[in-house]
This record gives sequence, C-alpha cells and structure tokens, in this order.
Amino acid sequence: MNWDVFITCAVTGSGDSAGKSDKVPVTPAEIADAAIEAAKEGAAIAHIHVRDPQTGAASRDPELYKQVVDRIRSQETDIIINLTAGMGGDVVFGGVEQPLPLNPVGTDMVGATERMDHVRDLLPEICTLDCGTMNFSEGDYVMTNTPSILREMARQMTALGVRPEIEVFDTGHLVMAKQLVAEGLIEDPVMVQLCMGIPYGAPNDPLSLLAMTRNIPDSWTYSAFSIGRMQLPYVAMAALAGGNVRVGLEDNLYLGKGALASNGDLVARAHQILTAMGARILGPDDVRKKLKLIKR
Repeated sequence: MNWDVFITCAVTGSGDSAGKSDKVPVTPAEIADAAIEAAKEGAAIAHIHVRDPQTGAASRDPELYKQVVDRIRSQETDIIINLTAGMGGDVVFGGVEQPLPLNPVGTDMVGATERMDHVRDLLPEICTLDCGTMNFSEGDYVMTNTPSILREMARQMTALGVRPEIEVFDTGHLVMAKQLVAEGLIEDPVMVQLCMGIPYGAPNDPLSLLAMTRNIPDSWTYSAFSIGRMQLPYVAMAALAGGNVRVGLEDNLYLGKGALASNGDLVARAHQILTAMGARILGPDDVRKKLKLIKR
C-alpha cells in the first residue's frame, strides 16, 4: 500500500470523446478551467492534450498549448503541468492487401524535435514519453515510437530540465525505459505511468498489474490507471499495488452507470476512495519535492 498518494487528472485526451459528453473540455479556456477544477478537488498534476476548438479533434498546435498553459499559470490555484509529447507518432496503414502508401487520414508521423516543439517553448514541469510502439485498438492504426526517436526525445527532455513521465502500455515498454535510464538519457528520479487495459497492451487484471509493478525498480515512482468502468476501481488498485493514481475524462466519461462526470467529479471520487483507505493525498509542492520538478 502506498500511504502517500498523488493524483493526476488527464483532463481531455485525444480520443473521439468530445461528441460523447459535453463535459469533455475542447477549447483552451475549457481545458485550463478543467485543470484548475481538478486541482481544487485534490489533483496535484494535470495531464494535458489540446484539441481543435472548432472540431474537437486532437491537435498538437503549439499555440493552443500556449493558451492553455498561460491560462493555468495565471491562476492562483497551483497544479503541476504535464504536457503530452505523444502526438505526432500516428501511423495508419493503407489496408490489409495494400498497406503502403499510408492512409493520410489519421497518419501524423513527425520527427522527435517537432514533437517536442511545445515542450521546448513552454517548459512544463513534466511531459510524457510513450515508451514503445503498439497496435492500438482496431483497424490499421499503430502508435509508433521507434527506439531512436525515443532516445532523442528523452535526451531533449532531460536537456530542457523537464521530467519525463514514461508511459508504459506493456512489459516490453518497461525494458525500453530501463535501457533509456541505463544510457543516462533519463535521470533520477524516474517517473512511470502504467497504462492498463488498453487494447492491445497489458490487461488490467490484478496479476498483470502486479507483474508490471514488480518489474519497476524500487527507486522509481509510478502511477497506474485503467480506462472506462475500471478507472475508479483502479484508484484503489493502484494505491494497494504501491503506486499513485490517475483519473480524468481522457480515460473515462462516467462517474457511475449513466452518470456523465466532470474532471472535478472524478478527482473528488478518487480523493474520497483514497482517504477512506487511510492514504494521505499529496499536493503539488509535495510532488515537486518528491520528483525534483522545476517550476517555471
């Protein structure tokens, strides 16, 4: 059991969820407000994607990130900013009989430096590093992160003084993470996010979670989450397995059956679950000390 837990709120994500719930933030103002709402309910970290304000589709426009970050930083409520660097690694093949050329609809594959443009400009305290390639859900889409791209992104993050949050979707991703640390591309303290129950990565059953956590070095800090209806049960599961917690509308839209949630609702419920278990909820300053984060 982890008795000192921090909560991350993933406020919007990049999936096709904005049309499923009017509570999913889309505009920069809405995304920033969602981060502040999460902070007021007990989240120490806001994990942030941006969306096209007109369509709600995923975006990696640095100007949209700037608008979100500037709005959060101008508020009195404190929260650690964690920007995704996962966008720009999307490949959609052309089909089962003619995989090449790639399908331009959905394909967005760019170099390591371009994927880091917004991180370089805004210098958040944390940004994500998706530590592997994976068949992601259905069809011909592949989440693509080659070893050489990962090495260069990790090098740039460390040079900028931005803490990588290593996103791990399966056991092999942990092998890659250990290699990046061994090569000095990621410095201590090492931070890992276990992304469970996502097709076709590690399933979210307890034994799979424990298999993952038992392969994480003792000195590393980790969180774990699952998606959909398993998000809130995983609040307890992650803490019991020795980790920290992530909730938010990136991963789940509901507080209960038929009841759409806001980000604040999900953080408040996570806070309730953890405190009922006897855990202490860490605030942003506690987490900054724990992870040696640099606040700008």
